[in-house]
Amino acid sequence: MFATIGIRLVTLQVLPTPAYANGGIEDRLRTVTLFASRGGIYDRSGVPLTHSVEARYVYADPTLIENPREAAAKLSPLLGVARSDLEKRMAKRKLPTGVQSTFAWLARGVPIDKANQVMALNIKGIGIEHDERREIPGADVAANLIGITGEDLNGLEGLESRYDDVLRGTNGKHLFEFGNDASYTPIPNGFSQVTEAKPGSSLTLTIDRDLQYEIQRLLGTNVRARNGTVGAAVVIDIKTGEVLAQASEPTYNAADWQKFKPEDREDAATSFVVDPGSVHKAIVFGAGLQEGVITPKTVWPIQSTIRKDVVYRDTHPAGGKRMSMAGALAYSSNVTTIMIADKLGPQKVYDYQLKFGLGKPTGEGMPGEASGRVLPPAEWNGSSPGSIPIGHSVDVTPLQMAAVYAAIANDGKWIQPHLIKETIKPDGTKVPAPAPETRQVISPQHAAELRTLMEAVTTIPDATGVSGRVNGYRVAGKTGTGKRVVDGKYAPGDVASFIGMAPAEAPRYVVAVFAYTPGGGGGDVTGPAFKEMMRYTLQHYRVPPSTKAAPKFTAFP
Repeated sequence: MFATIGIRLVTLQVLPTPAYANGGIEDRLRTVTLFASRGGIYDRSGVPLTHSVEARYVYADPTLIENPREAAAKLSPLLGVARSDLEKRMAKRKLPTGVQSTFAWLARGVPIDKANQVMALNIKGIGIEHDERREIPGADVAANLIGITGEDLNGLEGLESRYDDVLRGTNGKHLFEFGNDASYTPIPNGFSQVTEAKPGSSLTLTIDRDLQYEIQRLLGTNVRARNGTVGAAVVIDIKTGEVLAQASEPTYNAADWQKFKPEDREDAATSFVVDPGSVHKAIVFGAGLQEGVITPKTVWPIQSTIRKDVVYRDTHPAGGKRMSMAGALAYSSNVTTIMIADKLGPQKVYDYQLKFGLGKPTGEGMPGEASGRVLPPAEWNGSSPGSIPIGHSVDVTPLQMAAVYAAIANDGKWIQPHLIKETIKPDGTKVPAPAPETRQVISPQHAAELRTLMEAVTTIPDATGVSGRVNGYRVAGKTGTGKRVVDGKYAPGDVASFIGMAPAEAPRYVVAVFAYTPGGGGGDVTGPAFKEMMRYTLQHYRVPPSTKAAPKFTAFP
């Protein structure tokens, strides 16, 4: 008998017996998620617009919570989670396998100091682990572009959503054997298996944070001062197509986004659909120059009205006098623009709308970018030859129109506007964004002629754009008044716009400003706002003032 017992003891204690050694280990294993760090989003100089910082997550073991109501009352002020919600999370419940759950999330992204306060409460069954949270240093700076993340740091809106697969890493896990205590302390030399987390990549934007801040400030100040409800402003480097600033009004604090309405978080430059009004006329004049319908010296006798199924009028009636093309732009002549479009024909007008980028998203990088709409000639009706050339029955976004003027400024070459400069991999490798799409729309000569004609808008006395003059610099641009399009219908009020470039003799930047004022009077917003924005942009980038004065124009030679 003793010999049998002895042999059995040797078998159990000396010989390899993994089946016995591992017996019950499944009951002593715990898995802890190792969260992958989410990549940051930086401005063109590497300044963080949003990035992840170390934090903690707080969890509960419902089987160990003695008084959920009391625990919830203590934790609620620290975690910022409703007491009733915490009680529900800490309630005992069974898993589908019938086993009691020993883990429940209470909060993620908890600042370290708050997490330490949680642990200082010494509540049985409450623990913390390593985590991260999203930090937005600028609060509302570029918030409508950056967007937001959810509790588990997945992208929900904006660039956070559009590039979620780039920014989000791959979580790892730590599977380990723990002892018989409430803190799940790993057993020294016990079973341990680690799958490392893989961090996400980061994005560098074309946005200039300092410029973005100032453009946002100027837009908000001007729109609110004149009872506007929606505004958009875009600054483009015309040589590269890089978007240096893209502001929206209203905006919101991305660090506390739950307190704001969803519409406050929209990017107006890509989602705000309008009919552009007279800023569309630059397309018709550009096409007219390119197709030989007009020249910079063309002078036509212009009546005060023209009929295209309905009567279209000029706000500065010529009364049959001879008007120059510079004067037609300066006084935003509907009649002249419609006459040019008549000579081009519907197909040419439509072709140039497409060449200038209307009718489809620019592909700038924002999710959900509106495409706008332009009508092919087959869908024109009796009034279309009058309404379409002057920017009605045309749906666009502010960004699309900014890109039109950037093409005119860039010697007729359209460059796809873009927000992404490069991707930074976890190892620090920088991968430039794909080259933007480009195409020649009108010749450099005709683009230069059009720029010169558009200087009349800011220089001829009583022209529509004199409020957009910038001291020391020549400015070429155009004003517009259109309508806001909501669900395919016009909303009450006006959408005013001013788009211009400077210095006009050798443009560097285009600034586009749009403002919706339900009560009208939007022109009082956009001209002064453009002036301030363009002046700041030129000074910010230290662009030398113009050395020659603008040409002298005569509206009625």
